Amino acid sequence: MKFNLRVAVLVQVLSLTMSHGASADATDGERVFRKCAACHSLEPGKNNVGPSLFGVVGRQCGAVKGYRYGTDYKAACNIGFQTNEAFLEEYLAGPSDKLGNILGRKARSKMPFKLKDTLEIENVIEFLKIQN
Repeated sequence: MKFNLRVAVLVQVLSLTMSHGASADATDGERVFRKCAACHSLEPGKNNVGPSLFGVVGRQCGAVKGYRYGTDYKAACNIGFQTNEAFLEEYLAGPSDKLGNILGRKARSKMPFKLKDTLEIENVIEFLKIQN
């Protein structure tokens, strides 16, 4: 009986360790970011079609100076949120859906691009975390 309990505890600990974020890899995230680089820069203050993503993780919504955010993104910012990891996970998977969830209505993001693979999302967020 003690052996079964130890095995059960070990399985639980391993599953928690291997869950969200544990497998994220910034090196792979840099590779994934190449898809984003068509519209986004990592240089502070250098906006392209999209805003600079320098320091994006943990940044206040809509805080990049000189960038003209979309109407629904600005409306979501007025409600207030930070671009933390949880926000980015949902936003990268479906930008318009995430804005719609915040606003409680159908919304449109200027970013038509989506990342479908959860591991790619985690990896690119891990990469963005070190771009500060």
